[in-house]
Amino acid sequence: MTESAILIVLCLAAFVAGFVDAIVGGGGLIQTPLGLILLPNLPVATVIGTLKIPSFSGTFFAAFQYLKKVKMNWKLLLIMMVLAVPSAFIGSTVLTYVSNDFMKPLLLVVLSLLVIYTYVKKNFGLHAEKFHSSKQQILYAVLISFFIGFYDGFIGPGTGSFLVLAFIVLLGFDFLQASANAKMVNLATNFGSICLFIIKGKIIWMIAIPMAICNAIGGFIGAKLAINKGNTFIRIFFLIVVVGTLIRFAYDVFLKK
Repeated sequence: MTESAILIVLCLAAFVAGFVDAIVGGGGLIQTPLGLILLPNLPVATVIGTLKIPSFSGTFFAAFQYLKKVKMNWKLLLIMMVLAVPSAFIGSTVLTYVSNDFMKPLLLVVLSLLVIYTYVKKNFGLHAEKFHSSKQQILYAVLISFFIGFYDGFIGPGTGSFLVLAFIVLLGFDFLQASANAKMVNLATNFGSICLFIIKGKIIWMIAIPMAICNAIGGFIGAKLAINKGNTFIRIFFLIVVVGTLIRFAYDVFLKK
């Protein structure tokens, strides 16, 4: 395959990834494996660093759409975004020294339970729940920022979906609110990782910029669709993406040599 053909395929993948990620996260499951397959001669850190740029652009344009239509909890978001940046930076730094493969069996179990719970609990995430303790909500927000921020920098795939889940289960949001607010935090985690990869010189801008444009278009369209369709549509999409994440990790754990 020629360099031009590879770039075209990567841009198409970036568009689809941006679309999926804007609705419920998980876009990295599409463009990251394809990037590693189509760019086998590049170091893994360089591929991952390069793909962080389209991830950021798609998340940015999706977040912009959500900001116009969905009420944001800025008190929580500012805390979470400030903490998510250094958490993701640390996660990406650790990734340059340590393999993340040992985490995948644990994630396989977590995702399996998540799929079962979301499918069985039909009203999961369809309605926002009133949170009685603001201090407890802030504590959860801090923990989410640290752990998922680190996860995004260290492993990556499925970060958006984990954020949506955390906003629903721990912070009492519905699916639409969770998707909207999660985009802002995901923007911060991407930024933290990008800072590390720029410092390390791991980004190939000739690939990153065209992909970023395509990812942004996908993110714009996906966010508008999620806003128009609402919670039930997002819940179904969430299940599909989490099952896809589950299959990906199952492959890595049981089949990948």
